[in-house]
Amino acid sequence: MPAYPLITWAVDHPWPTAGITAAALAVLGAALWATIRTARAINWPPAPVLVAGAGAVVCTAYSGDTSWRFAGERLGMVDDVERALMFGAGELALLACAVMARANKAATATDTTAGSAGVPGVLVWLITGVQVIPCYATSGIVGGTVRAVIGPILAGLLWHLAMGLEIRVARPEALSTGLPAVIGREVRERLLSRLGLATRDRTAEQITRDRATARAVHLAAVLEDRPGGWLAGYRKRRLAAAVARSGAGTSGEQRHRLLQQLAARRTSGQLATVPLASPWAGTPVPEDPYPRTPLGVTGAQLRTMDPLAVVHLVRAAHPEDTPAEVATLCTEYGVPVSETQVRVALRAGNSPSPSSVPALVGPVLDPVPVVPAGVRLLPVTCHRAEQRVPVFAAAGSRTRTVVHAEVPDPEPDDEYVPEPPAPEPDDVPDPDDEVPEGDRDVPDPDPLIEQARAEYGTDVPGVRALKSRYGIGQARAQRIRDALAAEAI
Repeated sequence: MPAYPLITWAVDHPWPTAGITAAALAVLGAALWATIRTARAINWPPAPVLVAGAGAVVCTAYSGDTSWRFAGERLGMVDDVERALMFGAGELALLACAVMARANKAATATDTTAGSAGVPGVLVWLITGVQVIPCYATSGIVGGTVRAVIGPILAGLLWHLAMGLEIRVARPEALSTGLPAVIGREVRERLLSRLGLATRDRTAEQITRDRATARAVHLAAVLEDRPGGWLAGYRKRRLAAAVARSGAGTSGEQRHRLLQQLAARRTSGQLATVPLASPWAGTPVPEDPYPRTPLGVTGAQLRTMDPLAVVHLVRAAHPEDTPAEVATLCTEYGVPVSETQVRVALRAGNSPSPSSVPALVGPVLDPVPVVPAGVRLLPVTCHRAEQRVPVFAAAGSRTRTVVHAEVPDPEPDDEYVPEPPAPEPDDVPDPDDEVPEGDRDVPDPDPLIEQARAEYGTDVPGVRALKSRYGIGQARAQRIRDALAAEAI
């Protein structure tokens, strides 16, 4: 029907034309909305899979053009209907095998493996290899190579990627279990091991150091076996260069690795005589040797943890226990720790040492008289003072504690004077002890007294300990010790 009469009718009848146009647009919009909704409802593969599939379709069509020409020129299919029905047999078989292979991979895929394409996957590559022949038969060496690469070979690769790419996108950690994939992984791992690159995530500097360390161990072992010879000097120079290149002189970790490898190589001969228990002489293991008791379950969990963390957990469960009891509980759980380790973990300090009086093992004997016969004693006042020495009667007034003795008056030279007590081992002055420069002009009170009080607390250290800790002289250490002792009393 000519368009001019329709235009004339639409101009003459504007309202019917507007209604028909609105109805047509509504139907077209509804159809478009239904199409979009249906397309969104379809579970489409990821975009990379669609792109790979589109490329595989184009390459398959490229291979189909080669099959059309080969069917007419080499196979004698001159009838167009016959050629149209027969030329695409290879491409259709390739497409069918690719779809079946993808279904097999999706059915056999797991969380850790990508599945296997099975027989259809093998047929894809077999058909691809057969379709290379028409390419060279139709276009020669140069043209045939182009047709083979862009046509069947690239189509097979894209179909292969489209089959496995969807699973790789969904589960990147999944490994392919196909024969070519397994062979490729094994060859890659063995090649990396052969090249010394088996350990991953290493820098080039670390790889160089590791290789130099291995070379240094080898040269050192060779020099130990053959220290002489005309190659000894050359080996020594190579050993020195390898040690320098390994960085063992500046890196403690590299030096430890070098020494451990060298020690293992030198003592490798002892492996032949190492005593080992026979694996055939063991006793049969009972079915349930360790019953699952609460103590056993808790101990199994605690034994996998750090001992200090175990101490904190046990103390949190038993806050009223002493450090010794906490150490006993940890040992019962299978984590042997000492009381000292418990105090270090809990920061409880040292345990107080009780001053126990030893029991008498025999009768107490009478004291030996220390005052000679015929000697007159002066009245002696006994009281506690800062200096633990007797105080004579002439040095102060009498107190309530006074001892009197009446003896015949001897000569003045026979008067007995008590000797002061012998100094303690720490108080014995060293004849070679010199007064340090820091002990001269020390202010009063000594500032080290407060520092020693903060560090030792209520404990009274010895003179020797103060001298070694603060680097002071004998006299100053005694003054500090006496001040701490007076405060402790």
